[in-house]
Amino acid sequence: MPRILINTYINAPIERCFDLSRSIDVHMLSTAGTNERAIAGRTSGLIEKGETVTWEAIHFGLKQQLSSVITEMAKPSFFVDEMIEGAFKSIHHEHHFKAENEGTVITDIFDYALPFGFVGRLFNALILKRYMWKLLTNRNHCIKHIAESDEWRMVLTQ
Repeated sequence: MPRILINTYINAPIERCFDLSRSIDVHMLSTAGTNERAIAGRTSGLIEKGETVTWEAIHFGLKQQLSSVITEMAKPSFFVDEMIEGAFKSIHHEHHFKAENEGTVITDIFDYALPFGFVGRLFNALILKRYMWKLLTNRNHCIKHIAESDEWRMVLTQ
């Protein structure tokens, strides 16, 4: 099963980073390049344990939908989202938060599996893993930008 591991340091309190990471609105800002939007379940605000969201986006020229659920949450240090329907065979995404040096380290552990056997593994090796790493990295850069500026006040006080 492929795994992507990303660590991001943000010069902001852990609670702010945790909440921005589970913000549907911030997620949509970070994925504007794929026209990603929440179309069902929780469609704005902060997602909570047990809640679902269905995303619609354009990836590789195709409109796709992916539904996920928050299966675990320990505020403000950890939450997990898992795919319940979509193009992947499975997705398990852990979000870890650790207070460090007056800021926060976010660690993403993104495990996924693809259908289509050898063809899926080849597509992953040639294209998908790099593509997913870029999406996750862009998301974290967006969270970092918002958390380290005054923009977080507009997102978290709605």
